[in-house]
Amino acid sequence: MGVTELERIYEIDKNFRAETNTAHGDAVFYDPRMEPFCIYGVFYDNGAYRRLPEEKALGISEGVHYLHAHAAGGRVRFCSDSPYIIVNAGLDGFSHMPHFPLVGSAGFDLYADGEYIRSFVPPADMRDGYESRVELGGSRMRELMIHFPLYANVRELSIGLAPDACVLPAPGYRNIPPVVYYGSSITQGGCASRPGNAYENMLSRWLNVDHLNLGFAGKAKGEPEMAAYISTLNMSVFVMDYDHNAPDAEHLKRTHERMFRTIREARQDLPIIILPRPQYRPSPAEQERAAVIKKTYENALAAGDRNVYYLESPALMAAAKCDGTVDNCHPNDLGFYSMAKALEPLLKSILQRYDG
Repeated sequence: MGVTELERIYEIDKNFRAETNTAHGDAVFYDPRMEPFCIYGVFYDNGAYRRLPEEKALGISEGVHYLHAHAAGGRVRFCSDSPYIIVNAGLDGFSHMPHFPLVGSAGFDLYADGEYIRSFVPPADMRDGYESRVELGGSRMRELMIHFPLYANVRELSIGLAPDACVLPAPGYRNIPPVVYYGSSITQGGCASRPGNAYENMLSRWLNVDHLNLGFAGKAKGEPEMAAYISTLNMSVFVMDYDHNAPDAEHLKRTHERMFRTIREARQDLPIIILPRPQYRPSPAEQERAAVIKKTYENALAAGDRNVYYLESPALMAAAKCDGTVDNCHPNDLGFYSMAKALEPLLKSILQRYDG
């Protein structure tokens, strides 16, 4: 059998190879669902980590049911002095997309003391999961966080540490309810190069606040069932961002204000941020859609609502301008950074009310 193109690239530059031979020896593997580990943004049920209950997802749409176990926004936090971290993950529901790195859709990111260290990179020929090791260098206590994949179901996960390592709980987030984001593939994290670069994950780290990612690629339609479910959640802020999944402006006219009102009627004092699609130079069609979305905001203000906020489409891409996407739709890392920077001062101001 001849050498494949992938093998040829690996021969030319070994740094492109995703190392899966972890040689962990007598490493001890832990279930992150158990103390002292703490999981945020997802919960484990019926063989997978999920972002909302399966029965709720089934009641919304087939597409939401398919995507609800994609682990976008999931995190595990702990402290350890282990000189290395191993991730052993069983995955399914992922795909190889031409414009989305596999490490973004199916990889895990490691942060130590608030700084990115390295990603646990899946091999290009991955079928149902992988094992990957990251060296930290030296045995000292660190505050560790692992971001889950954005577009993959995590069926199984174990974390390997040195056999003599100490494992302790990590400090919690600020003592306020999570920020909840609802929206499209952009909300879910497509097409960040790695999970930690989804805009919600950036904001969570910058503001030290928990969050829940309810992004559903192509399937966030502002359904009444989804609005009713979101209205029951314990949250500090709701970010409403499903412009890209509405088929047209008419669909937004039928659903957008309806969804807002459902949540507002249930949560009178909840801060709600309304976003159009992020475009530095929106087209006439995109401007028409944005006008529908802004009308929801203006109607709320006219009715006396002082807990509703709106950001213009170009403002979301101000830091990236026209270089913020991979396909004039899905943000790249610069685009997600731009979105996070646009939202950061607003969220920071809103969340101050919860600090007493």
